[in-house]
Order: sequence, then C-alpha cells, then structure tokens
Amino acid sequence: MTAETIRRTQGRGRLFNSILDTVGDTPVIRINNLAPEGVRLYVKAEFFNPAASVKDRLALNIIEAAERAGTLKPGQTVVEATSGNTGIGLAMVCAQKGYPLVVTMADSFSVERRRLMRMLGAKVVLTPRAEKGMGMYKKAVELAEKHGWFLARQFETSANADIHEATTAREIINDFAGDRLDYVVTGFGTGGTVAGLARVLRKERPETKIVLSEPENAALIASGVAQKRGAEGAPAASHPAFEPHPIQGWTPDFIPLVLQEVLDSGGYDGLRPVAGAEGIAWAQKLAAREGILTGISGGSSFAIAMQIAERAEAGAVILAMLPDTGERYLSTPLFADIPEEMDDEERALSESTPGYRMAAE
Repeated sequence: MTAETIRRTQGRGRLFNSILDTVGDTPVIRINNLAPEGVRLYVKAEFFNPAASVKDRLALNIIEAAERAGTLKPGQTVVEATSGNTGIGLAMVCAQKGYPLVVTMADSFSVERRRLMRMLGAKVVLTPRAEKGMGMYKKAVELAEKHGWFLARQFETSANADIHEATTAREIINDFAGDRLDYVVTGFGTGGTVAGLARVLRKERPETKIVLSEPENAALIASGVAQKRGAEGAPAASHPAFEPHPIQGWTPDFIPLVLQEVLDSGGYDGLRPVAGAEGIAWAQKLAAREGILTGISGGSSFAIAMQIAERAEAGAVILAMLPDTGERYLSTPLFADIPEEMDDEERALSESTPGYRMAAE
C-alpha cells in the first residue's frame, strides 16, 4: 500500500471530559459477504459503546434522570437486577460518578459478566437460576427497601425508552437521511430500544417496518397472555409462556412495563420467533465472514434480518440491531465449539517448518 492509499485518521475533533461522553453515536455497518444479492443489509453495532453494549445508554440516562429529579442522592448506593449488560453499564457510570453499585443477577448468566461488574467496582449478589428473572428482580427490590438504596428500575422507568428516543432513533434517522430504510429488526430485553425507535420512526419514517423478535421457546408476546402486574407496573409473577433460553439479555420471564408501551400502541409491524441455536450460528458467521463480533442476541436479530433479506424486494434496505459484543459470551454455547488448543490443520502448519514447534501431546 502506497502513502497515497493508506488509511488515515484525524481524530474526533474534540476532547472528552469523561468516559460517559463517549456513549452513543454507534456506527451503522454494511454487511458485504453474507447479504443476499440485490438488497442492502446493515447492522447497528452497539458494542462501540464504551462498556460494549446498548445498555450503556439507559444506564447513563437512568442515573442522570434520577440526579435531575433529586431521587438519587450524592453517595447513595444504586441497586438493580440485570442479566449483565445493564449492570456493566451501570458499573461504568457509577464508577465515574462515585455511586456504590449492587447488582442482583441469576447465577445462570455468564461468569464473565459478573467479573466485569466486579472489575468496575460493583458488588454482585447472585440469585438461584430456578427463580429466573423474577428472583433477581425481587432480590433487588428487597435490598432497596431494607437499605434505602436507589432502585434503578430499568424495566419500568421512562428514562429507558426516553434515551433511545433521544439518541438511538435519532442516529438511525440521521444515518439513513435521504436513503431507503425498509426494515429495522430488534429483540427485546427491557423493551427500551424498540419503544424509543417506535416513537421516532412511526412519525418520521412511517414506511419503515419495525420487526420484533423473541426466543422461539419463550414467545411471551406471541402467546397473547397478558403480564400480571403489581404496583407501578412491576411484574407480579413469571409469565406462563417463559422457558429458559440461551439468548442472554433478551426476554426475561416477564413482559416489562417499558415494552408494554410498544404492545399497546402497535409500535411494531411483525413478530418473529428465533431459535437460540440459529442466533448462535449467525453470530459465528458474522464473526468468521464479516469480522463483526457480536453476542447471541445480535446473532438472533441478524438471523431474522437474513430471513427478511432473502425474501425482500430488490433494493430493500434492512437494519439489524446488534446489542453487544461476543466477548461477553466466552463461557456460553456461543464459544462451546471454539477450541483452545490447536486443531489438526493448525498442528500441520506448525510442523511445516522446523522451528518453534509445540511438543506433541
């Protein structure tokens, strides 16, 4: 590569006051090798957020909205139930702002998530996997009530969808300004992403179809069964359609109040189930064929985007949300078939030259 053709960078043109100022403005990236002929397929890579997931956005806004409202006092402990990404985002925010953080999390979620939160200074209280999401949720409520801590309430707070309306949706609108955008595909955890997108896209890009997905074996929305709720819209019990699934971060064992806004307002155009194995397979293909490392949730959104792309009209433009990085899944089925040691082909390459060879096992 000559000096005339080498890639160059010029900096961002600003100095950042803290890590928190780097949240948002994640890139939309074209899929070149996996996309069917005749359509344009893109992904929004939320792992470009500083703590590597879409939940950095809501974590920051929950804390700052509470600061503005005066409901979070200086030095007060924050507590929240999370499958990991919100907890990691909150740990980053609380570390920068000086709040102690306690996270409750079912012990079924990946161990690297616990270690990341602890690395960022949080305390992680594990709950039995048999109690599912409701167990970790109720434990956070108990701790908040007993100790007078600030409960983040990601599943109910308006600060969740508000930040996606103000940032995620606006980024998409601006990135596709003057261009087609036929489909946006996303799953749901809290429902904040799809709620924020629906508020904006329904008004400014009504031609764009919002496709929502959920695990095939935990199809809470498709079941048509309403969620039982308690005070302030909190879930009162596990949803009867829930079964454990491998798509961490998606679909807890209840329908969050934040998502209920989307269901009540008709904020989506299609609902598609996806098998966890399919999400894993497409996450692996994204890594191997596109160099894009995302988690099982991202692979699951992409699986649905590929289904749409294969049947879409020529010229269609499709965007899939990728919520987080694949590095958050090292101890999960996503990496189960990725070996640590050399395989036969790698060993043969090693033995093709005489030096620096590993001893035979």
